Amino acid sequence: MSYYLSAAINWAEFQWEQLLFDIGGVLLKVLFFYLVYKLIKIFTNKVVETIFSRLQAKSNGTENRTKTLESLTKNIISYIYSFILIVTILELFDIRVTAILAGAGIVGLAVGFGAQGLVSDVVTGFFILLERQIDVGDEVTIGVIKGTVEVVGLKTLQVRDYDGSLHFIPNRQIATVSNHSRGTMRAMVEIKLSKDDNFELITLVIQDICKKMAEENEDIVLGPDILGIQEIGVSDFTIRIVARTANGQQAYVERVLRQQIKLAIDEIRHQEEARAAE
Repeated sequence: MSYYLSAAINWAEFQWEQLLFDIGGVLLKVLFFYLVYKLIKIFTNKVVETIFSRLQAKSNGTENRTKTLESLTKNIISYIYSFILIVTILELFDIRVTAILAGAGIVGLAVGFGAQGLVSDVVTGFFILLERQIDVGDEVTIGVIKGTVEVVGLKTLQVRDYDGSLHFIPNRQIATVSNHSRGTMRAMVEIKLSKDDNFELITLVIQDICKKMAEENEDIVLGPDILGIQEIGVSDFTIRIVARTANGQQAYVERVLRQQIKLAIDEIRHQEEARAAE
C-alpha cells in the first residue's frame, strides 16, 4: 500500500497495470477460497447426513429427532466455516484479525447491548433442543402461525405454513408452543339430526360404522365412540363421535367418519320416506 501512496504523488508515474494485476489477483483468491468453502460445506453436509442416517438405522430414536439434530449440526458447521472464510478473506486484504479481536474488548460493552437479542435466541434455542419441545417434522402452532417445522436452529425456527409460506421465527419470540405431533390425537365429528329422524336406528347404524372402522383402520387407537346428544335445538339436535388416532391422522379419520355416517343417514332417510309414501 505504501508503494501506491508514494506513486500517487506523481500521477504520471502511477502504475495502473500493476494495480489492476494486484486487484485481479486478490479477487481470484477470494473466488478460489469461496469455491473451496462451498465444496467443503457440501461434502461435510453429505457426511453429516450419512452419519445420522446410520445412527437412525442403529438406534431406536425417532426420525424427527434425528432430523432435528442433523439440522442443528449442519447449522453449527456452517457458522464455523463462514467464520473461517471471513477471516481468510480479511487476511487477503492485510486486515489483522488478531488486532480486531484485541480491540473487541474495548467495544465489547457496546456490542453486548446490541447482541442481547442474539444471545437470547441462542439460549432459548438451546433449551428448546434440550427439552425436546420441537423436532423437525412436528406439526405446531406458535402464536398465529400453524405449520410443519422444517429447521430447528440455535437462532431461528423455520415453520412451513399449510399454504406453502415459510416462516422464520426468532427463538426469543417463542412464548407458547402447541405441538400437535406428540402422542395420540382426538378426532371429533358432530352430526346434526332432525327431530323427525329415527334416532335409535341411526345410533345403531353409527355404532356399526364405528366398530367397522376400528377394525379396518390402523390409524384409530381408541374408539370411535358415540358420546350421545350434545346440543338440542328447536327442530334438531347434535350427537358427537370421538376417537383417538395416530399422530397427524385425526383429520383423515374425521373425513372418513363424516362420509360414511352421511351416506348411512341419507339411506335411512330415503327408506323412511319410501315407507311413508306407501
